[in-house]
Amino acid sequence: MSGAHHPAGAHQQALAAQAAPRRLPSLDLVAVVAAGGGLGGFCRWGLGTLLPDGGGFPWTTFAINVLGSTCLALLPWLIAPRRSHRWALFLGTGVLGGFTTLSTASEQTRELLAGGESGLAAAYLLGTLAACLIAVRVAQHFTTAQARQDVLVQEGDE
Repeated sequence: MSGAHHPAGAHQQALAAQAAPRRLPSLDLVAVVAAGGGLGGFCRWGLGTLLPDGGGFPWTTFAINVLGSTCLALLPWLIAPRRSHRWALFLGTGVLGGFTTLSTASEQTRELLAGGESGLAAAYLLGTLAACLIAVRVAQHFTTAQARQDVLVQEGDE
């Protein structure tokens, strides 16, 4: 969502927020993100345990990343992350940030390359990126520009 088109007002707000001096987040916000990240990480681990990738194409990690990208793009559909900074951080940065995993996808791509599977590695890397971008684009059809702006202001897409 960070790269999505936002009305000029949201863009100006985001630029102003970047220019403002940064403060350390309060402990309650740290706890909100940590709790969400723990829940998202637990769900990712659970899926990986129930449906291990095994050899070849890492389908479980692929599905986790596409599902997580879709859910992040659908956050504006929910009222709570549009109205509450804590809910936006819990669900976006926390749960979905803990659920999705670029690091595992990168390591799996490295393993495929090391095993001589360069074609499969390229398909996995480019397929993950393409599938996630398509999923986000499709999911955005279920939200409005105003709802996406509201989540952006609440920092739910960080």
